Amino acid sequence: MWPLANYHSFKISRSASELYEVRTIDDARKVSGFDKFLILGDGTNTIFIDDYDGVIVKSCISGVDCQAQDEGWYIRVGAQENWHRFVTWTLNENIRGLENLVLIPGSVGAAPVQNIGAYGVEVSQYIKTVEAVHLATGQQHTLTNHQCDFSYRDSIFKRQPGAWLITHVNFFIPKSWQPNLSYPALAELNTETSVTAQSIADKVIAIRSSKLPDPARLPNAGSFFKNPLVSVEHYQQLIGSFPDLIAFKQNTGYKLAAGWLIEHLGLKGACCGDCCVHDKQALVLVNQGHATGGDVLALCRLIQQRVEHAFGVMLEPEVRMVGHGGLIHDVSHYPG
Repeated sequence: MWPLANYHSFKISRSASELYEVRTIDDARKVSGFDKFLILGDGTNTIFIDDYDGVIVKSCISGVDCQAQDEGWYIRVGAQENWHRFVTWTLNENIRGLENLVLIPGSVGAAPVQNIGAYGVEVSQYIKTVEAVHLATGQQHTLTNHQCDFSYRDSIFKRQPGAWLITHVNFFIPKSWQPNLSYPALAELNTETSVTAQSIADKVIAIRSSKLPDPARLPNAGSFFKNPLVSVEHYQQLIGSFPDLIAFKQNTGYKLAAGWLIEHLGLKGACCGDCCVHDKQALVLVNQGHATGGDVLALCRLIQQRVEHAFGVMLEPEVRMVGHGGLIHDVSHYPG
């Protein structure tokens, strides 16, 4: 058995049958020969609830290649590269566009899977193509942005877990740049005479550092729940009862701030065993030291039930929870 506590940021002491590292395309093609496997990046969005009865597959393909053209930069990045270090590198190279996504934990290869986003920007806005091996056939593909079928915290890679192993992500970042200050927390930067990409990054880092615990000091998996999308009618009903409700207008409705829903119910600091709602950011669950998978499931269910009862909304986990057989798709029916 392979111990997993150091392979996911929530630090629950669980194990897998084996660890397999992919360093070449040929290595990737061998993955389909495993009876059961799970592809894992840096483990910052994954919690192992139980021992996993399968092989953990990690992409160890690195490297950054940047080509400057008249209209912008084309950047090919290996899946293993750390996301925050990559964003910092772009800023140091005066490549502007990814600054709102600074300090998000995880690897570059995991970014398109979750279509990571923060402060008004989603990574899919800058992804041109994704290189991946289709594990069932062993064929290497370059998927266009359209073929990745990106949506809010979603993609073809997330909807088809185990089907694709990402080796490289190709970005196009245009030289024409406008600061994205649409997120309310960045609004005060509008008062500055000269807003720069670095000033936005510094502000995002300050906000995230003040609200989100460092996984190296307090184990967590980042935002635990997705911000739910509701219809215009549902939103209008809620705003009548909760006038201070935080929500963001979307094309077909409103995105509610899940953290606000949880905090409004007084659940900051609530615990099941050693798994607790963080006292500064209600969207984050933390491991106070000896949390078990059962603790995580119990707190997740408690929050879901309370929020559904109060607001008529079922919160969907953003984190990947893994049990004996693989990904847990329905928390309510998983034993524990």
